[in-house]
Amino acid sequence: MAEPEEELAHAEVLELFQAALARLVQDPLLCDLPPQVTPEEIGSQVALEYGQAMTVRVCKADGETMPVVVVQNATVLELKKALRRHVQLRQARQGGAQHLSWKYIWRTYHLTYAGEKLADDRKKLREYGIRNRDEVSFIKKLRK
Repeated sequence: MAEPEEELAHAEVLELFQAALARLVQDPLLCDLPPQVTPEEIGSQVALEYGQAMTVRVCKADGETMPVVVVQNATVLELKKALRRHVQLRQARQGGAQHLSWKYIWRTYHLTYAGEKLADDRKKLREYGIRNRDEVSFIKKLRK
C-alpha cells in the first residue's frame, strides 16, 4: 500500500517557494533583481540575456530614469504597458498603495525619442530607431 502524500499548508508552500526564489536570485544573471521578484521579472531578465528583449530607459521630468524591459519587436503600446507594470511593482515594494491615473498621464504627456513624439501606439519601437539602452522621455503636451 502506498504511503499517503504529505500535504503542506499554503503558508509552508509559500515559504518553500520564497526560499527557492531567494537562492535563484543569487545567480549572477539574476542578482540585480529585487528580493520579492515576480516570475515575470525573471522571464524578462532571461529574455534580456538571450537577446530576446531590450531595456528602454524612461526619463521622467524630475530626472529619475526607470529601466523598462520590453521584447525586441515591442510596440509603443507595449512599452507603455511595461512602464505601467514597472511603476506598479515599484509602488507595491515601497509600500505605497498610491493609485495613478494612467489615462490622465497619457492625456497629459507624450513619450519622445530624439525629439520625436511616439504618437502611434501600434508602431514598433525600432521604427522610431529605439534600440537597447536608449532613453525615452516624458514631455508635457502643450494645450491646444
